[in-house]
Amino acid sequence: MDDLTTLARHHLDQAKADPHGRSAHLFLHDGPLRQSVIAMVSGCELDEHNAPPAASLQVLYGHVRLTGGVDPLDLIAGQLQELPHERHGLRALEDSVVLLTAVTATHGCPAPYEDTATA
Repeated sequence: MDDLTTLARHHLDQAKADPHGRSAHLFLHDGPLRQSVIAMVSGCELDEHNAPPAASLQVLYGHVRLTGGVDPLDLIAGQLQELPHERHGLRALEDSVVLLTAVTATHGCPAPYEDTATA
């Protein structure tokens, strides 16, 4: 069992030392289910990328902005948001860690999704 608090702290430290200001770790890979911790320092952005068939983003620490679509959406620690089924990006408004949960294939959508957002 992974401890999310420990993973979050570790990857935020890694992000602070990384020249791109981010660190990510895929810690659960079970069939089409993927869970990743993504840490980003303030001001860091993940460029717009395609959405998987189903996904959610939970902010474990900090404050992020989900971009793309019509209106940007700010999320803070403790909030959980379904990701849009369209291209989107993510910006850290302060040092932040998020938990990305993605389903990479669904019935009628057998092609695997490649997550290009992780570091």
